Amino acid sequence: MEAKKSIEALQFFVTGLTEGALVHKMQGQIFKSQGFAKLGEKYINHFNEEMGWVEKFVERMLDLGGNVKFDGAKARDLICDPVEYIKADLEIQKAGVDLLYKCCETLINDPTTYDIMKAYLADEEEDFYWSEGTLEMIEKIGKQNWLFTQL
Repeated sequence: MEAKKSIEALQFFVTGLTEGALVHKMQGQIFKSQGFAKLGEKYINHFNEEMGWVEKFVERMLDLGGNVKFDGAKARDLICDPVEYIKADLEIQKAGVDLLYKCCETLINDPTTYDIMKAYLADEEEDFYWSEGTLEMIEKIGKQNWLFTQL
């Protein structure tokens, strides 16, 4: 097992996921303030779930003897239109899932980290399919009808 490779991969995802989680939290707050309570709660809960993954990644890094660092977050625009946000998030998710598949291939010699990342990949795929399905639903029933379901 190459602990260094695992630690680098985990640190990469700790940084990116922390940033993404914070954005989800703020987006959830924006949607709740607009009256879309269900959508707001979905993204706030998503924040909590993602921070749980960050915790698992950090624990594994420490188990491997790695040093955890906080690289900070890049500036990202928040999107007030819920549908436009889901579209933008879907693009990020698509790239993230592809990256996770590649990352998992490199971790095969570290079964513990591989299992953690594989479980995280399954979770991210579920989020991707939710966004994709939601956009399909919006296309079928219309934006206003869908927004009504998020009150």
